[in-house]
Amino acid sequence: MAQERIVGIDLGTTNSLVAYMEGDKPIVIPGEDGSNLVPSVVALDPQGQIVVGNPARRHLIETPDRAVYSVKRLMGRGLEDVHQELKLFPFRLAEDLQPGEVLRIKLGDKDFTPPEISAFVLRQLRRNAERYFGAPVKKAVITVPAYFNDAQRQATKDAGRIAGLEVLRLVNEPTAASLAYGLDQKKNGTVAVYDLGGGTFDISILKLHDGIFEVIATNGDTHLGGDDIDNLLIAIALDDIEGDLKVDVRHNAEVVQQLRKALIEAKIALSSRDSVDLELELPGGKHYQRTISRALFEQMAEPIIQRTVSPVKQALKDAQLQPEQIDEVVLVGGSTRIPRVRQLVGELFKREPHTELNPDEVVALGAAVQANILGGGSEATKDMLLLDVTPLSLGIEALGGVVAKIIHRNSTVPASATEHFTTGVEGQTSVAIHVLQGERELAKDNRSLARFDLKGIPPMPAGIPRIEVRFLIDANGILHVSAREQRSGKEAEISVQPSYGLTDEQVENMLLESFDYAEEDFRQRQVIEARNEANTILSALEKGRTGPAWEQLTSDEREKVAKQETALKEVMQRDDYQSIRAAIDALNQGTTRLAELMMDSAVSSALKGKTFEQADVGEGPAAPHPFAPAEFKS
Repeated sequence: MAQERIVGIDLGTTNSLVAYMEGDKPIVIPGEDGSNLVPSVVALDPQGQIVVGNPARRHLIETPDRAVYSVKRLMGRGLEDVHQELKLFPFRLAEDLQPGEVLRIKLGDKDFTPPEISAFVLRQLRRNAERYFGAPVKKAVITVPAYFNDAQRQATKDAGRIAGLEVLRLVNEPTAASLAYGLDQKKNGTVAVYDLGGGTFDISILKLHDGIFEVIATNGDTHLGGDDIDNLLIAIALDDIEGDLKVDVRHNAEVVQQLRKALIEAKIALSSRDSVDLELELPGGKHYQRTISRALFEQMAEPIIQRTVSPVKQALKDAQLQPEQIDEVVLVGGSTRIPRVRQLVGELFKREPHTELNPDEVVALGAAVQANILGGGSEATKDMLLLDVTPLSLGIEALGGVVAKIIHRNSTVPASATEHFTTGVEGQTSVAIHVLQGERELAKDNRSLARFDLKGIPPMPAGIPRIEVRFLIDANGILHVSAREQRSGKEAEISVQPSYGLTDEQVENMLLESFDYAEEDFRQRQVIEARNEANTILSALEKGRTGPAWEQLTSDEREKVAKQETALKEVMQRDDYQSIRAAIDALNQGTTRLAELMMDSAVSSALKGKTFEQADVGEGPAAPHPFAPAEFKS
């Protein structure tokens, strides 16, 4: 029996990838279209079907109210967290959304949570892998930004479960990148991983010694990435259009998305060219034209690029290192292709960064290495060990609203720590445990992760009870907290279910719904494909009626075709795939002679000096329509 495949997945803000180890080398698995990158875009098409990737990206232009992108920014976050960002995205939230509730985004007339939307992307990656292997894929390692908090990590695990994947490990993206490069660089030293992607920025400092990768410091910004550069360029262009051309397009979602696409293409081109010409057709017949030089682009983007400097300096400070002590610098994320970014990194670390691996793929390649380690490994990975860190301190609220830190930031994970506390009130029989995350000294200034009560403590004088609080961070960065009064043995514990995460019941319901939806999706797809094919043959028939070939049919033949046409139009209104299919086949057979006569007519026209195209034959009534439902059977 073949060994079960464990894949590595980079669930990115802009693009996502899936990879695996082939021998001693990590390989990215291409999609159906041959591209390694699957755009992290999900859309609801006019027939109510979910589409993912490049097909969904087209809906950003045509029906932007039915598409969502960069949903990674919304994972594990609440309404108050994303209020400002939503102004820049054409997303519509559910009308009945309440503060503290899981976000729900409207696509057409349906609502989806961010984990559900991410699950659609994960399902597509899973399908790509299963198509590639010709076998089921059930287990995965998924990467997350190093600065993702507990809620965001839990939301990512929820997405994996909804997609039908067992998430064996969540791995920090910079750590995954170090694994990918570690295959080629088995030596001691210190590495800085500078990761500027579409929506997040991470900087990690890693120690490499004898095959062991240890993250000794990490910092970053979950609100910083290439999307911010795109949004800035869009804002500037909109000001130009409204100021110079006097055209109000700011509330025209279709034009804004067309502008976004053009500006992203210009940004990419400027990594290798000195200037690009931008041109966009506007409502009212007006045109927006502008030449953007690399110098101008870098001037506009400089404030955003400079925002990466402070986290870099903080990470170096936490690691107690000077830039000169960094041996190697690795670039990760598509935004590191920008020449000014590479120049800044060189200035910060006083050395040229490594760019041997594709910055878009390096995280997925590293995830594949980690998946291989967990799956038993190969010769290339058998001696590797991965040590990750927690990006923020964890503790509890103590008397007076101060924070008692139990696990400090940049502690290696898995990690556990224990602290002892006592009561502050005479005869106290219960203690409220308030779990916090952050670096501030007061509880109110940090993120609240969970609350639970330790009850049933025997009444004792203040200061006598001895309460042991234990924090455990597992390999995925998920926190478990327990409290025990040692004299009485009373204890309580909680696996932190963060705010805006999904409950187990919600996840299970979504899993069940996803199975039902997959079946219904396949059935509806068959009907829709059949209707599309029917429309093709009916259109060809209508065209055939206007030519001389139709008149050459006998009246009985024309009457028979008309009856078959009427029958097809009637069954098209039903949701019965078999009936539509049968009616298509009947009309195909019934119009065989008409197709032959049309071909004869076309040949005659060509012999008279006309080209075949000029004869305007069309496709003929029996033109085939592609139909490949196999991908919907997973």
